[in-house]
This record gives sequence, C-alpha cells and structure tokens, in this order.
Amino acid sequence: MASDKTTRRGFLEFVLGGGVIATLGAIFYPMFKYITPPPVAEAKLSQLKLSFTRADIEAEKQKAKYFKYGRHLGIIFLEDKNVLGALSAICTHLQCTVQNRPDWGIIWCACHNGKYSYDGKNISGPPPRPLFQFKVKEVGDTIFVSLEDS
Repeated sequence: MASDKTTRRGFLEFVLGGGVIATLGAIFYPMFKYITPPPVAEAKLSQLKLSFTRADIEAEKQKAKYFKYGRHLGIIFLEDKNVLGALSAICTHLQCTVQNRPDWGIIWCACHNGKYSYDGKNISGPPPRPLFQFKVKEVGDTIFVSLEDS
C-alpha cells in the first residue's frame, strides 16, 4: 500500500534542492544586475536652441558643426544652395561619426567610405540605412533644431 506521508529522504531532497536554487540565485542575480545597464532618464526635447549661428558654421572649413540633441549626436551643415541641413552624425553601419564634405557635396563616413546625400539617404558604401534627419528653423541669428515640425 502506497503511503502519502513525506519521507525523511524526500524532505531532505526538497530542502537541499531549494538550497541549491537559492545559492545559484545568490551567485547569478548580482552578476546579471552588474552587466545590465541601469535605465537612463532623458528629458523630452521639443526643440533645441543651438549655441552658434550661421556665421559660425560658415567660418568652419568643413561648413559644419556638431551638436548634442539629448543623448544623440547631430551635425548641422550648409548644403550646396546655402541652406542649413541637420542629420544624425552617427553612421548607420558601425556608429562612426560622419563629417561634411562640401568639396564632394556629401556627408561622408571615413571608417568604411560610407556616403550619404544631404537629405540623409545612403548613396554608396556599407551603411544599411539612411541617417535620421532633423528639422532646422532659423529665427534671426538663432538656430533651432527639432525632431518634428514645431
């Protein structure tokens, strides 16, 4: 006749199994928390007022300047028709910083010769996606950059 009572052996297996699981949790939980980056709070920006003017951009050899929009790096540049444009400054291939090449009329990534047009579309090279485009608005000498029309 089978007994429904827990044996001493079954009880010890249960306690030791629980101890092993608790020990593994105590070892791997801190390791997991250490390698997982904490969440970063970021302010929501509707637009960014840049600290430089069109004249500052024109004075640069590359006719471009970099700016930070939250955690994202952007590049603002003068296009062929003397119009300001702004794109993400991070290449979509291996996250290198792109640069303006006014002599070629393109945005260029020096890491693997990735080429983008001034509207952010990839022309040639290994970049798989186009660059994100910012909206640029000039009010007098002040330049504003935003993610969307505002």
